[in-house]
Amino acid sequence: MKPLMPRVARSLPTARDAARSTALSTASGLATGSSELPHWDLSDLYPGQESEELRRDLDEAEAAAQAFAGHYAGKLAGLDGAALAGAIAEYERIDELLGRPASYAGLTFAGNSDDPAIGRFYQSINERVTAIATHLIFFTLELNQLDDDALARLLQDADLVRWQPFLRDLRVFRPHQLSEEVERVLHEKSVTGAGAWSRLFDETMASLRVELDGQSLTVGDALNKLSDRDRPTRERAAKAIGETFGRNVRLFSLITNTLAKDKEIGDGLRKYPRPGSARNRGNMVEDEVVDALVVAVTSDYGRLSHRYYAMKARWLGLEKLEHWDRNAPLPADDDRAVSWDDARTHVLGAYRGFAPELGEIGQRFFDHPWIDAPPRPGKSSGAFAHPTVPAAHPYILMNYHGRTRDVMTLAHELGHGIHQVLAADQGYLMSSTPLTLAETASVFGEMLTFRALLDAETDPKRRRRMLAGKVEDMLNTVVRQVAFYRFEILLHDERRTGELLPERIGELWRQVQTESLGPAFNFTPDYDVFWAYVPHFVHSPFYVYAYAFGDCLVNALYGVFADGHPGFQQKYVEMLRAGGTRRHKELLAPFGLNASDPAFWRKGLDVISGFIDELEQD
Repeated sequence: MKPLMPRVARSLPTARDAARSTALSTASGLATGSSELPHWDLSDLYPGQESEELRRDLDEAEAAAQAFAGHYAGKLAGLDGAALAGAIAEYERIDELLGRPASYAGLTFAGNSDDPAIGRFYQSINERVTAIATHLIFFTLELNQLDDDALARLLQDADLVRWQPFLRDLRVFRPHQLSEEVERVLHEKSVTGAGAWSRLFDETMASLRVELDGQSLTVGDALNKLSDRDRPTRERAAKAIGETFGRNVRLFSLITNTLAKDKEIGDGLRKYPRPGSARNRGNMVEDEVVDALVVAVTSDYGRLSHRYYAMKARWLGLEKLEHWDRNAPLPADDDRAVSWDDARTHVLGAYRGFAPELGEIGQRFFDHPWIDAPPRPGKSSGAFAHPTVPAAHPYILMNYHGRTRDVMTLAHELGHGIHQVLAADQGYLMSSTPLTLAETASVFGEMLTFRALLDAETDPKRRRRMLAGKVEDMLNTVVRQVAFYRFEILLHDERRTGELLPERIGELWRQVQTESLGPAFNFTPDYDVFWAYVPHFVHSPFYVYAYAFGDCLVNALYGVFADGHPGFQQKYVEMLRAGGTRRHKELLAPFGLNASDPAFWRKGLDVISGFIDELEQD
């Protein structure tokens, strides 16, 4: 969604790297130890696609949006502080009223994008919401037209002070806003522009089937085979996936080229200096801070990923790793199947042990049908937590296969969900955090769960395997995601000179993978099309560095916790509760941390390097 548009269509968070990773009749089984994987029940949003409640909300939002425009358009400059505060409150009410059907449609589609009727419903809701939101476009534009001195005087009114964070963040985009007429056209055409290409990607990816060993697998299930213990199985899976993507690479290339060009046009109109700048503004982080992170990680490829994967090759008895060996289980690693009940116990125990309040909030997701866990055809791959609206509650989607990594994914997404519950008190406009901070609670939850499992393990060999698994997850989160970010930069920069052929996109992909993973790997030609499955490139350009930002931030934050920082838990919960009302400098200051300091990133990367040091000593 464009930053100057109403926030009614907050998109679903895209799935994590896939290598990580219909209503219930009753909810009671989820809390009583049933081994059956839970399905979510979206009726807390609406009873059904044809429900009277859904129709009523859309009709009410349309009438309210029209009345709002009639009352306020062209008149904001003449309002006093109290009146402007009232206008923002009404804007938020309408925005949230639209956000509920948008969330419902998006979650329904994520649960089964194979069903044409669901696809039609999803598109219809998007079109209706977009049309209604058009009446609201003037509001943020006029707010940004207010003179700085005039706004400062208005902010002396106590009623308006509450909205200061909203106004502060809105004005970040002031230099990039266009005329109301142009903004309206871009908004209305979004459903037939970038939104339509994103839907085409989702439906295509959901419908693909990978033929492997006599089975017809979804892409998610096939990717899961890349973690199989049997190396020939991994190789066959990798080649089958490559063949499937290769048959469709022209379509994926067209989608990628079109979206990159669409972004270039939008960035040019808004005068963003470079392709990633719009994302950085949305994350409320300076381009230079992101540059410092990327330089720190890329400079450390040698002591991190190159060093670790050279060890892994030795452990596996291989002179060279192939790309399908990256997530191979280590020798003697049984990766024992973990039941859903055990996963729930491990994760909730870790959260409760850190702060009982977080454990209590996390328990709600299991006591109620707020999680959709079973893999199935047509369902989105990977995992996400979606906050919906403050008047309801978040939902979690994941694909649980019973592996240790799935336990970590549950811990990750539950961290998001807990964060979203805590921040909901800030209201619809100020509950969402920038992506860089949104990953804090999720990655911290993973770390808590990992540490709890590691501390409980008494077998030295299994502890070592767990440590190696954690290193791999951290490399996937930091090194791999920064490599993804580098791939996007190269692709978008080159797209400015003309359309890229599929072969050229594959060359860029192989370049960043070779740089990041190092000389321990050999890359076969079939890997050149593996860029096609990463949904972030389609839905959320330049999103991916937020994972590395969050992981390094959490490493530094966890170090402060481990050192016994006084009142850490209370400060941490308050940080989550703040939602989007504070910037990263304000949030980290109570812990003595500063993300603008280059040494900050080094501190986070040192944690990963320290784990690798420990593995080398065994």
